[in-house]
This record gives sequence, structure tokens and C-alpha cells, in this order.
Amino acid sequence: MIKNIFKIIIVFIVGIVGGIFSEHILWPYFIERPLFYEYQLENRPIHLTETIYIQENVAVIEAIGRAEKAIIGVKTELKTGKTIEGGGLAITSDGLIVTLAELVPQGEDFSFFVNKEKVSFKVLKRDLKENLALVKLEKNGLPTVSFANIREIKRGQTVFLSGIIFDDKIPQRTANEGIIKRYDENMIYTSIFDNLLGSSLFDIEGNVLGLNTVNKAGEIETISIEIIKQFAGF
Repeated sequence: MIKNIFKIIIVFIVGIVGGIFSEHILWPYFIERPLFYEYQLENRPIHLTETIYIQENVAVIEAIGRAEKAIIGVKTELKTGKTIEGGGLAITSDGLIVTLAELVPQGEDFSFFVNKEKVSFKVLKRDLKENLALVKLEKNGLPTVSFANIREIKRGQTVFLSGIIFDDKIPQRTANEGIIKRYDENMIYTSIFDNLLGSSLFDIEGNVLGLNTVNKAGEIETISIEIIKQFAGF
């Protein structure tokens, strides 16, 4: 009887010692071996991370809403009877805008529109080589946008344009979206096909990248904001 009790006590003690040895020495030794790492048998802590993804199209919509307020309508009646329509960009709140020189050819009859309102203006200068014109509108409190850093743009980057079309002689805002195909210090070349002369190109944050021209193939090409800043004396 006493021998049996003694055996039980011995087994109990051995079990306790074995458990301690297994938990603190044997198991930590084995989980550091490559086999255990391969099958992830170790008891690793679990970290839960919440990541919020902002859908790109939502970001573009919000940026367009901010950027389009700085777009000015331009309409020119040529002596030949032809009409040229397009846009310009407000660069100061007191009425200084930049547009394409081809939209305001010297000696022709042109008009500028702010929120469908026709406003008086004065053409300050033109640069036919750069295809730019600087115009002062008699209008204060114009919304403006931030200038993008051209050194930070990338090929494949999502961009959008905002411009003006004239629907039944009434200026209406319009937009389009694409990517940057390539660029240099003077021009940005996009994947956008459109006919919106003088529209402005923006990044997804609503910063202006430049003023848009249209090549013979109908692709949007953008005069860099750096060229525009030099032209405007910024």
C-alpha cells in the first residue's frame, strides 16, 4: 500500500518536472528550428490592423469639385465667322488668369465668363511661342488652386482635366480623366483624348499641373505649370 502511494507521488512529481521542462526549455528550443518556422507552429502574437482605403474615383470627384471653380470660360468670334471656345485658369483671386494665346488672337472679338457671367477684361501680354496669354479680369474673389510640384509627378500617375464647353452659348463645366504617359520640363503628355482648349490639368489632390493644348491626333498635351509661372512672373 505504502509502495503504491510512493509510486503515485513519484509519478506526480516527475509529471510536474516534465511539464516545466517541456514548457520552458524543450518547446522554446524546437520552435526556433526552421521546420517550425516553415509551418508556423509557434504561438506568435496576432496583431489586428485597420486600414482605410480611399477609393481613387471618390478622390478624383472631390478634387474636380475644388479645381473646376478656378476655370474661366473663353469664347472668341473671329472675323472669318468662326468661333473658338475654351477656358483659362484663375491664378490670383483678384482676376489674373492665364489662357492659350490661340484662344485670344490679337484683333479678334473675345469674351470671358465667370460662372456664366460675362466680365470685362484686359489682355496684359501674349507669348505666341509658348502659346500663352495673361489676362486681367475686372472681377475679385475668384477661387484659385495650388500649383503642383512638377518634380514629383510620375509616369502612369492619374490626372484629370477640367474645362469649359459652350452648350447653346452657355458655358458649362466639364471634366475628363487619364494618366501621364511621359513628360519633360516644358510639357506633360497624357492619355486623354479631348478637344478642350485651355482646360487645366490637375493631379488627384486638385493641384494644377498646367494648361492644356490639343495635338493633331486629339490628345491632350499640357504646358507645364513651371512655364506658366515664369510667364506670369510668379
